[in-house]
This record gives sequence, structure tokens and C-alpha cells, in this order.
Amino acid sequence: MAIARFPVVVLDCPDPKTLAEFYGALLDWKIQQDDDWWSIRAEYGDSLGFQRVDGFTPPQWPGQDVPQQMHLDVVVDDLDVAEAAVLELGATKHEHQPGATFRVFLDPAGHPFCLCTD
Repeated sequence: MAIARFPVVVLDCPDPKTLAEFYGALLDWKIQQDDDWWSIRAEYGDSLGFQRVDGFTPPQWPGQDVPQQMHLDVVVDDLDVAEAAVLELGATKHEHQPGATFRVFLDPAGHPFCLCTD
């Protein structure tokens, strides 16, 4: 017997609305707000939450002085098309690109995430 329906990944950030809008547009998920809490949800139930943290310090990847602790991998069909789209949404391409089947970006709050092919 499952105790829960599905986990919600929550990202700390300085501006939950901005991050919800960024990932909502990236994944085409519905944006929701409840007071100071922002989230996005897929039609099939998966979701991401965004929590304001005063004095937020973004991860410094690939170094470990301020570790990332987690990151999101987003599977895409075409890396070039997806790269152009996330840059338009406000992501920054990281200078360190260690692979050929994925690309590393920083979201507007500085969290690393990857665009990956299967």
C-alpha cells in the first residue's frame, strides 16, 4: 500500500513566481499560486514547487563550495531547438559542458539543469 500519491520536488529560490513561470513555460505545465507558494503541475499529476528563501545563494556547479544537491534533467527531442527555447525563457548556458548528449544550463535563480536526449 502506497502512503503517498506522488512526490513534489521543491526548489528554493529568491523569487518563486519567476521560477514557476520559467519552468511552467519550459514544461508546458499549469502555474498555480497559493499565498507565497508557487507550483506547476502537469495534467497527469507530476509537479514542482518553488519556495522563497531569503538570502538564497545559488549553487556553484561544477564546484562543490556551494553544492547543487540536486538538479533536473529535461528530456528533449532536439538539443539545438530546446537550447534556443530555454535561452529565450531566461536560462543561461553554463560554460562547462561535459557531455555530448546533454547540455547544462542555469535557471533564472541559478539552479543547474540539463537538457538531455534519450
